[in-house]
Amino acid sequence: MIPAFSGFGLGLRKPHYADILDHRVAVDFLEVISENFMIDGGRPRRILRQVRERYPVALHGVSMSVGSADGVDRAYLARLRALVDEIDPLFVSDHLCWTRLGGFNAHDLLPLPYTEEALETVCANIAAAQDRLGRAILIENPSSYVAFDGAAMSEWAFLDAVCARTGCGLLLDVNNVFVSATNHGFDARAYLDGIPHARVRQIHLAGHRQGETLLIDTHDRAVPPPVWDLFAHVLPRLGPVATMIERDDAIPPLRDLLAELDQARAIGARAGGTRATELAA
Repeated sequence: MIPAFSGFGLGLRKPHYADILDHRVAVDFLEVISENFMIDGGRPRRILRQVRERYPVALHGVSMSVGSADGVDRAYLARLRALVDEIDPLFVSDHLCWTRLGGFNAHDLLPLPYTEEALETVCANIAAAQDRLGRAILIENPSSYVAFDGAAMSEWAFLDAVCARTGCGLLLDVNNVFVSATNHGFDARAYLDGIPHARVRQIHLAGHRQGETLLIDTHDRAVPPPVWDLFAHVLPRLGPVATMIERDDAIPPLRDLLAELDQARAIGARAGGTRATELAA
């Protein structure tokens, strides 16, 4: 079982490097995109080492491609393992998706059919990745814009099965739940009620945009009220969890993200009171 960590953090992005390194910032951890630091030496790795001296760090990847039928890439995992060994992160995570076919990497998080065949592929790849990394990983629920005919199970049931078969944990992206639920017409609260709550170790909170016909997971604006509402709905069902604000474009001043993080803390405090009341009842 992956150890739990309770706290509130931010995604570390280049515009905030100086603030993070020059001042003590009110965060419990920081998350970085693994691929941005999977090189030997250089300024990015040096900065990450300096950040790690001050804060716990989570590694979040976008290229493991656990849904690839041709398996996980050994060279990629070797580079990631070197980073893991150096940084000793809180968590190592990636997405429930595929990005690679043969030697071609789409650099996009492509959806999976939720079938038994896909489940076997994903579980085999996660097991191989965990073996090579020497630790259990977290898998994040994706945002999606197409659905496959003939699905044997819901996404949340698929995630439950993946966690049960591999021992991995779950990175719950609440914004992705809202985006996918809106795009595909399912009940976001039913999704949150159906995930394996005991496996959740980290939460992402982010914003999105309305596209021409679908919601798009853009990470370029503040967390909107419907996502805060879903966060408040699921949090009392979870144990200790690491919660963070994720912003990748139109990045605001650090103080704005810290103000959003205070909103998450306030909801967390209320959820803690709810849990205490339920235990006493």
